[in-house]
Amino acid sequence: MARRYDPERRQRIIDAALRVVADKGLAGLSHRSVAAEADVPLGSTTYHFAGLDELMVAALRQSTEGFGRLLAARGGLTDARTDLAGELAALLGTWLAGERSGVELEYELYLAALRRPALRPVAAEWVGSLVELLARRADEVTARALVALMDGICLQVLLTDAVYDERYAREILARVIPGGPAAP
Repeated sequence: MARRYDPERRQRIIDAALRVVADKGLAGLSHRSVAAEADVPLGSTTYHFAGLDELMVAALRQSTEGFGRLLAARGGLTDARTDLAGELAALLGTWLAGERSGVELEYELYLAALRRPALRPVAAEWVGSLVELLARRADEVTARALVALMDGICLQVLLTDAVYDERYAREILARVIPGGPAAP
């Protein structure tokens, strides 16, 4: 039997993996569940991705692109005239106000790096790219602190079902930025 030409199959498999994780969590991710979701033969998933870690790496890379697009769309981070703390707080507000399942999915894959070392380089790349972007406006130590604080704020909102408080986020982010308001 001739092999059917399907140049989009790899991408469909990644998209299916993201849907499976969004619906069933990481525990529900398997080559079989992804093949069923993508409507491809089981052998296609193992052809394109030797193991689940490889598939999860591709899924994590793709999921972090959403936040990257949001960053690119908001040019204020690179404009020295823009209030950096205010811009970051607004960015988090926009992201967290979007589709919650997408934000949860990204964090679930991001935090999976705790147990899956293959994901750590992708998580580190994401953090590194954000630090690099913020280091254009602040020193590297401050940029790293801002990224850590943003992660903490997002996790608190996601894990406690709290309502995101942009004013609080702006105030706390400003305290980390040199020249920002001092802690009381």
